[in-house]
Amino acid sequence: MVNKKTPFKDYAFVTVQILIFIAYFLPLRLLNIQLPEWLCYSGLVLLGFSILFGGIALLQLNTKLSPFPSPVASGKLITKGAYRISRHPIYTALIFSGFGYAIYSSSLYKILITGILLILFYYKSVYEERLLNHKFPEYQDYKKRTRRFI
Repeated sequence: MVNKKTPFKDYAFVTVQILIFIAYFLPLRLLNIQLPEWLCYSGLVLLGFSILFGGIALLQLNTKLSPFPSPVASGKLITKGAYRISRHPIYTALIFSGFGYAIYSSSLYKILITGILLILFYYKSVYEERLLNHKFPEYQDYKKRTRRFI
C-alpha cells in the first residue's frame, strides 16, 4: 500500500484549529457579560446536545476518524445518522459546544473565539468538500440535500 503524503494545507488547518482551542481554554476572565440565569443554563443544554450529536458522529466514523480534512484512503461516504443532519457534524458539535459553554460561563471572549472557530471550520469544510467531491461522485447529491452545519 502506498502512503499518500498529507498535504501542507491539512497541517495548517489542524494547527490553527489547535491554537483556537488553546485560546478558548485559556483561563482569561476578559469581557464577561451578565446573562439571565435561565439563559446560562440553556447554554448547558446546548452543550449537552452538542456532545451527544458529536459523539454519534464520532461513533459513525469509527476507525476512519482523522483530524485532517483530506478523506481517509479507505473511507466511505456516510450519509446516515448525524451525517443526515449535517455534512460536518463534528465541526457542528464543536461550534455549538463552544457556544453553549460560552453562554453558560457568560464569556464574551469565548463567544468571540467560537466565532473564529466557526470561520475556520467554514473554510476547512470548503477545502474538505472539494476533496470529497473528487473522491465520491455521489457527494454532489448529498451536498444538495444536507446542510454544511445545522
